[in-house]
Amino acid sequence: MSLPIVAVVGRPNVGKSTFVNRLVGGQDAIVYPTSGVTRDRSYHRADWNGREFVLIDTGGIDFADADAFGASIRAQALMAADEADAIVFLVDGRTGIASGDDEVARILQKSGKPVFLAVNKLDNPAAEGPIHEFWPLGLGDPRPVSALHGHGTGDLLDDIVAALPESDAVHETEDINIAIIGRPNAGKSSLFNHLIGAERAIVSPVAGTTRDAVDTVVERDGTTYRLVDTAGLRRQAKIDENVEYYSFVRAMRAIDRCDVALLVVDVSVGVTDQDQRVAVFAEERGCAVVVLLNKWDLLADDEAREKVEDQIPRQLGFIGYAPVLRISALTGKGTQRIYDAIDTVYASYSQKITTSALNKLLTELRQFGHTVTKGPKQLRINYVTQTHQQPPGFTFFANHPRLADENFKRYLENRMRERFDLTGTPMILKFRQKE
Repeated sequence: MSLPIVAVVGRPNVGKSTFVNRLVGGQDAIVYPTSGVTRDRSYHRADWNGREFVLIDTGGIDFADADAFGASIRAQALMAADEADAIVFLVDGRTGIASGDDEVARILQKSGKPVFLAVNKLDNPAAEGPIHEFWPLGLGDPRPVSALHGHGTGDLLDDIVAALPESDAVHETEDINIAIIGRPNAGKSSLFNHLIGAERAIVSPVAGTTRDAVDTVVERDGTTYRLVDTAGLRRQAKIDENVEYYSFVRAMRAIDRCDVALLVVDVSVGVTDQDQRVAVFAEERGCAVVVLLNKWDLLADDEAREKVEDQIPRQLGFIGYAPVLRISALTGKGTQRIYDAIDTVYASYSQKITTSALNKLLTELRQFGHTVTKGPKQLRINYVTQTHQQPPGFTFFANHPRLADENFKRYLENRMRERFDLTGTPMILKFRQKE
C-alpha cells in the first residue's frame, strides 16, 4: 500500500523547500530566507508522468550548528535519507561546495541508495559554469536545476522515477485524516511521536518548535490513519514572525482537511482562553473532536484535578459532544484509548441516519408541543432528512423556517444526540420552506 519515497537533503538555505514545492506543484512546504525554518521532516505526495511517489522535505544538515535544534534537525534529515528509496542531495550553485557538503556526501555514498546531486539556484540554463566544482563530491553527474524557475527539474524527475522501485499501492484506501492541534508547548509532538511509535517530530520545551504541519500514515487493525502534527496555534495578534504566520496557515490547512481533530490541552496550566480559540477553529471547520487533557499526571492532588474538571464545561462547553481523555503524552499513560476514541467519533462523523428514523423522532417531538411562536405565526416542522455527511447535516422542512432561533436549534440538537450516537461530531441544522 506504500508509495516509493524520495528524500531531499542538504545544508540550510540551499532551497530544499522551494525545490519540494516545485516538484509537488504547490506551496506545501514553508519557504523563508532564514535558515532553520524547516525542522521536522515533512511528507508531500508528488506525481510525475503518472508515477506517484512521496517527497520528504528535511531540515538543513549543518554539522557546525550548535543551537538547541541543530542535532535534532540533522537526525531528522538522516532518518529521512535512511527511510527513502532515492535521495536528492541539493547544493547551492551560487556558493559552490560549502563546509559540510563533503561530509554529507560521504554519508550518502554509504547509504547504498540512488543519490542524485542537484545543483540549485542556476537560474540561467545556459550558464552551467559552476557545475564542475561539485564533481569532487563523488556522487556522479551534478545536475543543474532552478527550484525557483523549474529549469532542469523535468530531466531530474525522469531519472528519479526510473530509479524508484515499483509501488505496491494496488488500490487506495480511505484514510482517516487526524490533526493534532493545540496551543504552543501543549505536548502535541510528544503525542504525535507516541501515536506513530517513532521520533518523527522534534520534541523540545521551547514553544514554537514545530513549524510545518508534519504528517505520516499509520495502519492499525486494518484502518489507515493519516496523522498531522501541527504548529501551536495562538492569537493572530501575537503572531509577529513571518515564519510563524506561515506555520499558522499550514496548521489551519491541516484542520481544513482533517476528519478528526485531537485537541491537546496542557492541564498543568489549566484550560485557557487559548484552548478555547483552538477548539473554535476545529468546530467552525466541521471537524469531529476528541479532547485530550495532557500532563494529567502532573496535577498534584484531587483539588487540582477538580479545578480542571470544572473548567472544561465553562471553557469548552460548545464542544460538549467531544469525548474527554486524560493522558500523559510523555509516559504514554492513557494514550492507548485514543485510537478507539478516534474510531468512535469518525463513525459518528460519517454515519447516515435513515429518513424514517429521523421522522419518527420528529413525530415524538411534536407530541411534546415544544415550538416557537411569534405573533400569529407558529413554527411547524413537517419533515426532516439527512442531507450531508462528514459532518452530518440535516434539513428540516417547515412552514416558517425563519422562526427557528438558536434556542430551538439547540433543543433539536440535544434531542437528536439523545436518540442517535453522534459522539464527537458537530452537526449542521438547516431549515427550509415547506413546498
